Amino acid sequence: EMNNRELVKKISDTWKELPASQKQVYEEARKTEWQRYVKEMAAFKAQLTPAQAAALKEERRIRLAKRKSLRAKKELNMLGKPKRPRSGFNIFVSEHYKESEGISPTAKMKQLFDTWQKLSSSQKQTYLQLAEDDKVRYENEIKSWETKMIELGREDLTRLKKKMPESKKKAGKAKKAGTAKKAGTAKKAEPAKASSHENKAKLKLKKSEE
Repeated sequence: EMNNRELVKKISDTWKELPASQKQVYEEARKTEWQRYVKEMAAFKAQLTPAQAAALKEERRIRLAKRKSLRAKKELNMLGKPKRPRSGFNIFVSEHYKESEGISPTAKMKQLFDTWQKLSSSQKQTYLQLAEDDKVRYENEIKSWETKMIELGREDLTRLKKKMPESKKKAGKAKKAGTAKKAGTAKKAEPAKASSHENKAKLKLKKSEE
């Protein structure tokens, strides 16, 4: 009579109450299953072509990326991140979605999109204004939320970028200016150096003629 969540909790609680001696049987079974899995997986990979192996690797990468994305989304929900602002069309859909009962979700969306396209500018304006209000709501809530995240040491979850200290900025500018100045001085020195060599050569030539 339990639902899945209640059932899993019940089994988990029962497992925690088991003495180590009784758990050992299941731990041994797990090790045996794992060894079987490793052997079968090795045999499976050995018979794959390079293209199939690459496809399998890519499939695993996509699966892990999706899992990571879901974990990140779940974490943001738990931390109470504000919902993004809705567009005028999104608000229109949420108000009229239930009016198209009895047809598929895809057909509903198509019907609502067609209806939205036929609305006059004045009719759309109501929803566009609601969208602007929702944007203001989001900006206020996200700023407050990000401030809270920074206080909790979770700046990685915010849109804010760490600003470089002014001292470092000034040092960087001074370094660039110094490099440019040095380059300019070097360029000016080159003609002078060439002129000096030329004068020495002329002097040697004159002495040899004498």
